[in-house]
Amino acid sequence: MSTEIYVISGFLGAGKTTLIQKMIQEVFKNERIALIENDFGEISVDAVLLKSEAIEVKEINSGCICCSLSGDFIKSLKALLERFHPDKVLIEPSGVGKLSDVVKACTDPRILPYAKVKAKITVADVKRCRMYLDNFGEFFEDQIRNADLIFLSRTGAFPDRIMEAQKIIKGLNADSVIISKSWDQIDMAEILHSHNGYKRNHVHSYREGPCHCSHHHSAEEAFDTVTIRTKRIFSKEDLKACVLNMERTANGSVLRAKGIVKGPSGYMSLQYLPGEIQITNCSSGGDMLCIIGQNLNQQELYTIFNRT
Repeated sequence: MSTEIYVISGFLGAGKTTLIQKMIQEVFKNERIALIENDFGEISVDAVLLKSEAIEVKEINSGCICCSLSGDFIKSLKALLERFHPDKVLIEPSGVGKLSDVVKACTDPRILPYAKVKAKITVADVKRCRMYLDNFGEFFEDQIRNADLIFLSRTGAFPDRIMEAQKIIKGLNADSVIISKSWDQIDMAEILHSHNGYKRNHVHSYREGPCHCSHHHSAEEAFDTVTIRTKRIFSKEDLKACVLNMERTANGSVLRAKGIVKGPSGYMSLQYLPGEIQITNCSSGGDMLCIIGQNLNQQELYTIFNRT
């Protein structure tokens, strides 16, 4: 029996890692799983957080799988399938990656004897659908157009945004199945089992964006990533103050920041989106922050988080 591949895409900070954790805990707990992280930047914070699930994590760090890493990605995926023979492979592309690129790689003739794409999932943040569509349409649209199943995130916090998000998504992909309930109210196993196979099997008919493997617009061209390593010990108040300082004074536009840093009595995980800061205690160790945006100044950001 061939391995089933689940691709879980979504724009920056939409909630892909949270959804993957829910899938693992509720559906795939007793199966042999391999997780492939394709983070944009030098470090993969999400991979560190997911390693606590005791799953093989294969990190492939590059912005555009199809254009800049197609050969390496396919070779790595093939080797993983041959070595581990997993029941399921979960692929989490970069938040600024294109779903069509991942699907193309996963349906390469070298992969087909070992695995098949079972589900193409996109997570869409109801609060930011309109903003991402207006400002980063090439990437956001590709993730929506090529999905079979779309989970809306932050519906509990922003119920007034659900109808607009549904309208945007249906305008881009009328065939998609949209899950708009809060995630704590859904039965993940029921959803995946109901929609596996999808009545509409588009595995080979994905829609390519303008990229067409010619590097028309890769993530590296459209976005900056700054990796900051710091030995500084932060209190939660210190870390929040640094983030607010970055939001207020830093050049360019910061779209996403995440990382793991040392606190007074352990480690803390930072998750940032414009207007939202989440700092929680973390069992995984780390000394790194990854910041994604446009027209960023690396030295300026380094100074903000390393100033004592």
